[in-house]
Amino acid sequence: MRKLIFIISICLLVTLTCCQFPQKKKPVETKMNISGIPGPRTCFWSRGPVSADPYMNIAYPDAGVFYWSAVFTIPEGATLKLEGEFPHSRYMSFISYDGRGIPQESMADYLINANEGHANPFLEGADRTNPKRSYIVKFKNEAAPSLQSEGVKLLKPILENQINNRTRVDNTLHAPSYGLKQQSVLYRIYVPDEDTDETGGVGLPSPVLTLKNGTIYRGADACSFLKTRQPLQIKPDAIGITLEKYYEITSIPDRPMGHPATNPPTWYLQYDRKFLIGMYTGEMPNKARKSTGGFYPNVDNNYIRTFINRKFGKVFVLRGKIPQTPKTLKGNKIMTQEEMVYWSLCSVQGFANTRVNGCLFDEQVPINKNGEFMIVVSREADRPRNARTECGFGWLPIADEGDGVEDENIGVLQIRNMLASPNFPYAIQNIKEIGTEAKVMGDYFPKSFYTSKEAFEVFFPCYPEFE
Repeated sequence: MRKLIFIISICLLVTLTCCQFPQKKKPVETKMNISGIPGPRTCFWSRGPVSADPYMNIAYPDAGVFYWSAVFTIPEGATLKLEGEFPHSRYMSFISYDGRGIPQESMADYLINANEGHANPFLEGADRTNPKRSYIVKFKNEAAPSLQSEGVKLLKPILENQINNRTRVDNTLHAPSYGLKQQSVLYRIYVPDEDTDETGGVGLPSPVLTLKNGTIYRGADACSFLKTRQPLQIKPDAIGITLEKYYEITSIPDRPMGHPATNPPTWYLQYDRKFLIGMYTGEMPNKARKSTGGFYPNVDNNYIRTFINRKFGKVFVLRGKIPQTPKTLKGNKIMTQEEMVYWSLCSVQGFANTRVNGCLFDEQVPINKNGEFMIVVSREADRPRNARTECGFGWLPIADEGDGVEDENIGVLQIRNMLASPNFPYAIQNIKEIGTEAKVMGDYFPKSFYTSKEAFEVFFPCYPEFE
């Protein structure tokens, strides 16, 4: 009997301990971290954070970014709002998706009005350190109206005209249901300031649900009515090509050496899923829409990607220019308007695995006095000794397992351009036709070559004079 009482006491203690979740600064929400995966989660933002290892690593996340997913169903006649604070970061957004992982609408940070008496720190000239930074956004189970061009930042008076024309609704994200009335939204935070956590120091936005009868529920109570623990109703290829399809497109007979990589490399603009497959098969679509060919892509980004293959050389080198972007990592006080909001280069695995090996974003890349960079991509074992920031060179890894499925020599590189200024002509966003990537991007298009560890060390001595 005494033993039984002891066991019951221990169980009660464990139960009570597990219920004492630490609290973050407003908005208050439960922090769940019982899975061994680092980072905050809530009953609403229950899937994530997605990023590079050791976080959830799938669907080609940017290593400088944290993503959370919410899956829910707004009850008939109810309204759903989120209360939150703008994070201390480069960028944030809410983006809705369908069951194929195709984006429906984006509500980027600069499009969100702050609460009365508060300020949006993402606007040009705003004080990024302002402590009064709260907002409220609303989700609607309706198809999205027409949007601005993908990846282009709206500027006044364009922004004002677009809102006035009702192509956008203030602080409202359209999240249409799919399948059995399921809705899906991703919350992204790019480059949290140093000395903040994954949320940019403000916690995750919290749900407020108002039922048809006027009853209001918040936080965990709202989650119950929203059915946030329902299983995903997505297609198998929403987060990566199925293995069956991957083996099919990688088993094409009489392929040239290194296929689908070429030497010199071929860079492809991200279009639809058919075009993604066409990189292997050679079947190119006549018409395509940008961004739909990825795996839960961010429509505020446009992408170009290329395949690399170690059979051409164990060390791959890229040179080029990076557009001007805001400097925010070290907690810079003022948000500036630059040529684009964000730039990154990522080394990732194959389309069936969709893992990221590593990324370098704009503020992490050594730049010389001419605004040029040189980035080395290799396995850790093949890394040149001078491929280091202090020598003026960036470095990214190739996974030892290559594509993560069957070919240890294959890797994929991907460049992001986010919210380019309409006045900047060299952005990926301005590529309108397949095959014009280099012409449109000019000096911002990467020039590259294969070499060896030994050759790179000889021909590119360490001159620690870069910024």
